[in-house]
Amino acid sequence: MKKSHPIRRAVLAGAATVSGIVLLLSLKPASDPASASAQGAAASQQSAAARESPQGGSAQQSSSGARTVTGDVAQTQYGPVQVRITVSGGKVTKSEVVQIPSGGRSTQVSNSSVPRLNQEAVAAGSADIDAVSGATYTSAGYKKSLQSALDKAKAAGGGTAGSAGSKGSSGSSGSSGSSGSSAAPQAPATRARTVTGDVAQTQYGAVQVRVTVSGGKITKAEAVQAPKGGLSDQKTAMAVPKLNQEAVAAGSADIDAVSGATYTSTGYKQSLQSALDKAGG
Repeated sequence: MKKSHPIRRAVLAGAATVSGIVLLLSLKPASDPASASAQGAAASQQSAAARESPQGGSAQQSSSGARTVTGDVAQTQYGPVQVRITVSGGKVTKSEVVQIPSGGRSTQVSNSSVPRLNQEAVAAGSADIDAVSGATYTSAGYKKSLQSALDKAKAAGGGTAGSAGSKGSSGSSGSSGSSGSSAAPQAPATRARTVTGDVAQTQYGAVQVRVTVSGGKITKAEAVQAPKGGLSDQKTAMAVPKLNQEAVAAGSADIDAVSGATYTSTGYKQSLQSALDKAGG
């Protein structure tokens, strides 16, 4: 038994040495600087890609030529109103609300007035639009926020809009001479024309519409004659302003009849179509 002690000690010493080597090898990859630098490079590439993504989106939007501008919030008695417009080629191509009074009666008023206000904003290309009957506060807030959006769009794209429009072309000395020679034939095309349609006879009286057309668009519509007397006065007062607004917004006689004033609406559309036919001829 005494002779075996040195052998056992040698075996134990060898096992301890092997265990130490294995432990050192297992710890080396964790502290490998190459691995750590590779991980850091991957993380930096991911963060760089995340930062570049929104920049690419905004570049595509600006290259399309259309600009979307949101107006300031207009506070009204029934809640905030905020309008957002899309402008392309110096014209309002879309108008929509971001905020609008809602809840109870306000929801009904907003649902009936906002589509009309949106149409009028696009048709007019300005904040000079009529208030919707029964939605006075909403209309006022809409117009205020719309004007704010138009001001921002003008300030942001003044140079681009000027070069696209007549101001940019007439600003150079080279084009001023040619514009003087071409101004005469272009004047009749851009001049506003007022045309009165034929009288449309209805069950309750005559209806006759007069329109003002400029640049191929209806800028104003009004009733020269409309049924009156008794209940007809109330129906005319209710229906004619709405029909005038719809005629300007639609730019045609394809407009909806006003509920409760079917005969007046039908006569209005007939006379309006007659006026448009005369203006087109």
